[in-house]
Amino acid sequence: MSERPSVLLAVFAHPDDETFRCGGMLALLAGRGVQVYVLTATRGEAGSCGELQICTAEELAEVREQELICACNVLGIKPPIFLDYSDGKLEEVDEEKAVARIKEVIRELHPQILLTWPADGLSDHLDHKAVSRWTSRVFEEMAKDPEAPIALYHLAVPQSVATELNLSKLHAIPDEEVSLTVDVMPVWKQKCTAIRCHRTQADGSPILAAPEEKQRIFFGKEHFRQVCSRKGDVWILIKLSNPEIIKNPLR
Repeated sequence: MSERPSVLLAVFAHPDDETFRCGGMLALLAGRGVQVYVLTATRGEAGSCGELQICTAEELAEVREQELICACNVLGIKPPIFLDYSDGKLEEVDEEKAVARIKEVIRELHPQILLTWPADGLSDHLDHKAVSRWTSRVFEEMAKDPEAPIALYHLAVPQSVATELNLSKLHAIPDEEVSLTVDVMPVWKQKCTAIRCHRTQADGSPILAAPEEKQRIFFGKEHFRQVCSRKGDVWILIKLSNPEIIKNPLR
C-alpha cells in the first residue's frame, strides 16, 4: 500500500448519499491526504425539487448534479463520477454491464477501499440495494486482481442510535456488529455546509428539522461495518487514528 496513494471509492445511487451518512468521514480522510472519489449511479432526477420548488422536474438532474459537485468541493474530495443510469430504475439495469463499468473505474483509480450501502439499502430503497449488490459482486469478482480493493465497507446505523432517535424505518444493526465509528465533530461545520449544498433534498430528511442535539447524535458520528477484507482487519482509515476513530466502540 505504501507504493501507491491511499484511495477510497464510495459507490452510491444518488447525489446526497455521500454526505448525509458518511460526509464527515470522507472529509476527514481527504484532509489527511487520501484520494476520495464518489461514483454515483444516477443524477437523482426522480427526487424532490424541494418544498420551495427550487427547479422544475426537467431541470432536477442538472440541479442535483451541481449540488453534488458543491458537496464534494466542500468536503474536499474529488469531483463526482456519474454512471448516468435512470433514477428509480436501477433494478432494471443490466447488472453485468453495471458491474463491468464499476470495474473500469476501479482499474483506473486503484482504490484500496470500497464503501457502499448495505444489502438492505438501509431503508429498503431499491436503488440503494442494486448499487450495494453491484459493488459486492465487483469486490468478489476482482479477488484475483493484484490491484483489487482490499476491503469492502457498508454504511451502518447502530441499534442504540436508531432506538434513541426512533428511526423505525431504517434497518439498524446490533451495536456489536459496528466495525468502525468515526467522530466527525472536528468537521461538523464542513459536513453541515455540504448537507446544505443539497438544497432540493433538505425537506426529505426529517432529522434536519430536529433539535440540534438530535442532529448531532445522528450526524456527529458515522458508523460502518466491514463486510469483507483480503488482508484481515486492514483499514485505510488508520490515517484517522487518535482521536477520531474508535474501533468497535460499543462493545
